[in-house]
Amino acid sequence: METAGEGPGPGAGRPGATGVALTAIGTGAYVVDGRGRIVAVNAAAERLLGRPAAALVGADAHDLLHRSAHGETVPTSQCRMRPAFLASRPAQNDHDWFEKGDGTLLAIAWSITPYDTGADDTSALVLFHPREAAAEAPGTATAREGAPDELERLALLAETTTQLTSTLSVDEALHRLVTLVLPRLADWAVIDLISERDEVWRTKVVHFEDGVPVSRRDLEGPMAPVPAESPMPLSRALRGASSTIAGPDTYQGAPDSGIAVEQRKLFEATGMHSAAIAPIRGLRDVLGALTLGRSEQPDAFTTADLTLLEDITRRAGLALDNARLYQRQRKVAETMQRYLLPQLPRVPGLETTSRYLPAPDASHVGGDWYDAFPLGDGDTALVIGDVSGHDLDAAAGMAQLRNVLRSYAWSFRHEPPGRVVERVDRAVLRITDVSMATLVLAVLGTDEEGRWTMSWTNAGHPPPLLVTREGVAGYLTGGGGMLLGTGTGTDRPRADGSTVLPPGSTLVLYTDGLIEAPSHPIDEGLERLRRHAAVLAHRPVEVFADELLRRARPADNDDDVALLVVRVGARPERG
Repeated sequence: METAGEGPGPGAGRPGATGVALTAIGTGAYVVDGRGRIVAVNAAAERLLGRPAAALVGADAHDLLHRSAHGETVPTSQCRMRPAFLASRPAQNDHDWFEKGDGTLLAIAWSITPYDTGADDTSALVLFHPREAAAEAPGTATAREGAPDELERLALLAETTTQLTSTLSVDEALHRLVTLVLPRLADWAVIDLISERDEVWRTKVVHFEDGVPVSRRDLEGPMAPVPAESPMPLSRALRGASSTIAGPDTYQGAPDSGIAVEQRKLFEATGMHSAAIAPIRGLRDVLGALTLGRSEQPDAFTTADLTLLEDITRRAGLALDNARLYQRQRKVAETMQRYLLPQLPRVPGLETTSRYLPAPDASHVGGDWYDAFPLGDGDTALVIGDVSGHDLDAAAGMAQLRNVLRSYAWSFRHEPPGRVVERVDRAVLRITDVSMATLVLAVLGTDEEGRWTMSWTNAGHPPPLLVTREGVAGYLTGGGGMLLGTGTGTDRPRADGSTVLPPGSTLVLYTDGLIEAPSHPIDEGLERLRRHAAVLAHRPVEVFADELLRRARPADNDDDVALLVVRVGARPERG
């Protein structure tokens, strides 16, 4: 967001999705934050007010603009916008005045509505235009009571753009779409979606009751195929042919398809007397249809309502297209990760288990992985790693790094882990697409006394955790070094750590999704993991892994988690 003094041009001060929404609005528009200060304006507002964005952004909107009919400053207590702003509810007024940059007054009509900018505090969108433009022309019919006027329509479309473009979840986008249209435009909202297999599913049937949206699960579910020639409204919408207004009589005749049968049931069950139906179009395909229905609101839908509905479904289609794209990417990446994550080898004297949890957000699919494989002579390699990035490229980079590491670990199995990782680091720069990565390479074996031992090197990764049978937990901080892919220090020897693993102890290798959270420092996450692991020391290894994930993973974690757990048992038989 540009602020005063930075030389903004026309329409400055319009960041991100807010900027896109304001630019699309044809009348004057600005957004205020929770303190009433202007955070974004559009070019129409600059023109009407005769003030550049630099003079508007950052200013208190009330103090700068609001005036009485005589040009006097309006006390805050008498501000007509303030009650609606504080209560986070829409409001409008047809008789108000703003002061222009040259000191003259501009008679305006305005509308205010709550607005989500992605910030923590409450924001509001203010739309205004000269009062003369708001007045009805002679002979124009008075708009029906309750119908949204032009300012309210623009405010709704701006809010729809912001709400739907700020999520990459299909379910969340549908939920937001329903809350946007109910009860402003209708009593019922019905969403039918077409799957990638061309199957129709009635995904949402929601009724607004006592201020709360209530889902009618009994009316949701699979639908019959879309008929190719049916002239009925929903069938035409699902083919992308047109938007239509329908009523109970529309579906009273002999049904021409299974969809018509379900529509008749819908009208009978909901009591809708008027419905507006519009296709939801993506960039290439029809994604479904949105039906708005009125049962309590007395007015029937009009063609003007269809225009607004089509604007809403156009925005919904783009949002659903983006959400589906991310979900497909997530599915491909998860499939790749799960395919590459190995079956753990069975090693006498060791119990091993692993877990992998994908990120909660489809856009955060990443490159976390674990590995375990025999090296011969009774030694076993353990790996935990994380390739930078949160997309399909990160998952592909993980596959490359995993294969390189496996090859080098086997080929140079008689060298210490640090030397192996030095070779891997040089290879990362030359023969892979990996930008940066962290990992721990550990080798488990036995010493001359038959004790389990571990040597390891750590390339910028969270340290391994060792928990004794008695519940003493501590991090293995030795063997630390730079992460991979930096291009610095590739010729310097990497350090190795080594320790004896006591019988009954548990080794925990993990990625940072288990300890990191945006709201807490990393040290807090490490301490939380250590304490929970100590408490679980006596649990069976499978239970240990499940409970550790459940207890230690931060609630606001937004990353993948890979976990590798090894429980040391009796000494292995020596040949």
